[in-house]
Amino acid sequence: MDFFERIEEIAKSKGTCLCIGLDPYFEREERAKRGDEACLDQALKANLRIIETTHPFTACYKPNVAFYEAFGAAGLEVLRKTLDAIPQAIPFILDAKRGDIDSTAKAYADSLFGLWGADAVTLSAYMGKDSVDPFLAWKDKGVFVLCKTSNPGAGAFQNLEVDGETLYIRVARETSSWSNRVGLVVAGNSPEALARVRTVAPHAWFLAPGIGAQGGKADLAMRSGARSDGSGILVVAARSVAGAADPGEAARVLRDTMRSAMEGSLESVTPVTGWTSAPAAIPSLGSEALKDELVRHLIATGCFKLGEFVLKSGKRSPFYIDLRKLISDPEALRIAGKAYARLAGACTFDRLAGIPAAALPLATAAGLALSVPMIWPRMPVKEHGTGNKVEGEFKAGDRALLLDDLITTGASKLEAIEILRKEGLIVEDLIVLIERGKQGRVDMEKAGIKLRAFLHVKELFASCERLGIIDAKLRAELERFVDEE
Repeated sequence: MDFFERIEEIAKSKGTCLCIGLDPYFEREERAKRGDEACLDQALKANLRIIETTHPFTACYKPNVAFYEAFGAAGLEVLRKTLDAIPQAIPFILDAKRGDIDSTAKAYADSLFGLWGADAVTLSAYMGKDSVDPFLAWKDKGVFVLCKTSNPGAGAFQNLEVDGETLYIRVARETSSWSNRVGLVVAGNSPEALARVRTVAPHAWFLAPGIGAQGGKADLAMRSGARSDGSGILVVAARSVAGAADPGEAARVLRDTMRSAMEGSLESVTPVTGWTSAPAAIPSLGSEALKDELVRHLIATGCFKLGEFVLKSGKRSPFYIDLRKLISDPEALRIAGKAYARLAGACTFDRLAGIPAAALPLATAAGLALSVPMIWPRMPVKEHGTGNKVEGEFKAGDRALLLDDLITTGASKLEAIEILRKEGLIVEDLIVLIERGKQGRVDMEKAGIKLRAFLHVKELFASCERLGIIDAKLRAELERFVDEE
C-alpha cells in the first residue's frame, strides 16, 4: 500500500484530513540567550506532547527539516526522536522542498526515504520531471510538488501567464499527470487557488498549508479544495495547534470544523426520473456542494469574473458572466451536466431542446448525463438545404425540455419556444444554470413556461462567500447591484 492509499484509508476510517506540522522555531536571539540544548529540549517535549494529544484526530504529521537542520547533529537527533514517537499507523511527510538534477535527486530520495523513512516528501519541480523521477522510483512513497504556495510573495512568479494559462495552473496540470503518487502543495489560505487547481487536477491529493497564523481557514480550504467525494486534501495546521494551551483540543476542533464543512456533501446514488425513456442512475453531490463545485469551475474557466465591466447596454457591472467558456474544461461540462440533471428531475419530457448557440454544448452534456436525446431549433430558421426548422429526431406531440445557459430576459427563449411549438412539440419547462435578475422569469410566466434555475445569481454570490472568494461586504454590494438592475 503506497502513501496515498494509506491516506485514503485513514481519511475514511478516522474521518479526518488534518495534517499537523511539527515545526519548532527559535529566533537567533533566543538561542543565544538560552542555549541550543535548552531550546532543543523544549522542542522535543513540545513535539512529544503534540503527538500524544493529537494522534486520534490527525491523518498525518509533517515536520519541516529546516527547523532541525538549523541545530546541526543535535537538531537531527531531535527529529529522529520525534519521528520515532509517531504511531506506526500514522504516516509522516518530511517537508524538505528538494529539487535538483537526477543524480542529486536520487541522493536526496535515498536520504529522505531510505535514511529517514519518510512516507512522503515535498519537492520543487522547477527542474522538470527528471528531478522528481528518483523519488517516484520508491513505489510505496508519495511526493507533493510545490504548485501555489501560501507565502505573500508567491504570486510574482506563480501568477505569471504562460501561453494564456496561469503558471501555477500549468504546473498543476503537468505534474499531476506524471503519476498518481504526485500530490500538489496548494495554499490553504487561497480558496480561489484551491478551487482553480482542483478543476485541472480533479483526483490529486492536495497538501494545503497556510491555515491559522497565515490567515487560512480549515473549513474554507476543505470546501474549496476537496474532491467531489469530500476528501483529497490534507489541511495543514502547525502554529495554531502547537501554540494552543491544549493541542489535542485544538486538533479536535479543526477536525470537526473540516467534517462540518463537508457534512452532507455526498448523497447516495439515486435515479433521476421524469422522462419517457429510462435513464442511468446519476451519482450526485448534495445541492450546496454541487453548487459550490460549479462555482469553482465558473471562476477557474473565467466564466464568472469580478471587476468592472461594460455591458452590451452600456451599463457598468461589478461582475460578468459568460458561460461559453465552459466548453474549454471537460470537467466543468460534466458538472454542468449534473446540475441540469438535477433540474430535469422535476420535469416530464421526451427530449432536451438546447437553444443555439451557447447552450448546445451544455445540452449535449446534460443529454449524456441523463441518457436522453436532444434536438435544437434553428435560429434563424434555415431556408436552404432540407429547410429543417428543428434539428434532430422528434415527432409532433413530443414534450421538449428547453435548456439554455442563463436567463436575463426571455427574448431568445420566446423565439425558440415559438419555433418548437410550430413543429408540434409541447414546451412547458425551461432549465438554465443561472438566473440573473427578475425579467426573465416574468417573461416565461407570460408564455406559460415554468422556469427552473440551478443558481440564482445571488446564490452564486453566496457560494463565492462560502468558498472565501468574496467577503460579506462585497456580497452585499453585488446583491444590491442586482436588485437595482
